[in-house]
Amino acid sequence: MSKPKLKIVTRTQGNNAAVKNGTVKPAGFEFEFEEVPVLVNAFRRMVRGLEFDVCEMAITTYLCAKEHGVKFTALPIFLVRAFHHEAILQNINAPGRVTDPRKLEGTRVGVNRGYTVTTGVWARAVLQDEYGIDLSKVNWVLSGDEHVQAYQPPANVKSIESGKTIEGLLASGDLAAAINIKADDPEIRSMIENPTEAGIAAFKSRGHYPINHLIAVRDEVLYEYPDVAVAVFNAFTESKKLYLDKLRNNKIEKPSEMDLLYKRMMELTDDPLPYGIKPNLPVLNELIKHAHTQQILRKPVEFKDVFAPSTLDLIG
Repeated sequence: MSKPKLKIVTRTQGNNAAVKNGTVKPAGFEFEFEEVPVLVNAFRRMVRGLEFDVCEMAITTYLCAKEHGVKFTALPIFLVRAFHHEAILQNINAPGRVTDPRKLEGTRVGVNRGYTVTTGVWARAVLQDEYGIDLSKVNWVLSGDEHVQAYQPPANVKSIESGKTIEGLLASGDLAAAINIKADDPEIRSMIENPTEAGIAAFKSRGHYPINHLIAVRDEVLYEYPDVAVAVFNAFTESKKLYLDKLRNNKIEKPSEMDLLYKRMMELTDDPLPYGIKPNLPVLNELIKHAHTQQILRKPVEFKDVFAPSTLDLIG
């Protein structure tokens, strides 16, 4: 009897490489991978059309979509973690530029794509928690729209003017800063000095270690196959363990920036990519608090309402 096939999208990276190349398989199921070169396009397709059975998903996009009734549910497989101090950018030659993040209140700050983008949420959290910024006193300027079409941002969030770009408005000084833009311009640099070290310091002082991506599964799939959530969780966990063994033993030939960050975090915590709710309670609570404060969630959520019940006690 053939195994059920699960149509899945997940970007190839160290911790899921063994799943992608078939070394690790989900018990009782087969993965049928679809490659989406720009991963955020997969997020949008999943949120708006539930096009995949299983999909890597930005965590705040998922939480926002779930609140708006999208019929999918997360597994606590946290594929991507990063610090976002370096995502807060400035143009060093802009007229009258703001050099201190503490002085961003009353200014306009650009945001790549939508207000609910996870990197933006975490970067604004840094501004609030480490620099005392009242986020409601900043005018946020979006370069794109939201994956969740029904979402309505707060009044201090506006779309960019027609024909304008974030980079252009940064250069002219019309924007004091921008979050998460991709710029090759050497004049656009981090507003926070030594951002990686600032992130590490935040981890050491308050356990701040942001989650960016998780895995979401269509509710119909979870209903039809009660064992699927645990099978997928276990497969990704096994794949991650193989990756961490390579990382720990310096067996990655050309480590990426992400690999290097996880290697650095191994010096501070045994597992730089813990899966499961229990080992991630502080950061999950931190994220939910900020998503609520930033008006991305209308109310805080309960883990039992947003993660598959069979995975609530799993640790990987």
